[in-house]
Amino acid sequence: MNVKITLSIDDRVVATARRIAATRGTSLNQLICDYLEELTRVNDAEAVIDQLDTMWAENVYRSSSPWAREQLHERS
Repeated sequence: MNVKITLSIDDRVVATARRIAATRGTSLNQLICDYLEELTRVNDAEAVIDQLDTMWAENVYRSSSPWAREQLHERS
């Protein structure tokens, strides 16, 4: 589902952004969509880091691996 929004952006910024989009072979609309998607991915990454920090603090990170470190790194 796509949502249409209206933005108020300075004419010079829009003109410059359109030139950037053209050099990248895309539209201003796609450039903005790509930016917003990247912005939300960063927030997702921060949420994952927060979860990992919580797991680390609670010692939930331990695996139940049957192998010892030495067994995993044996060389033949």
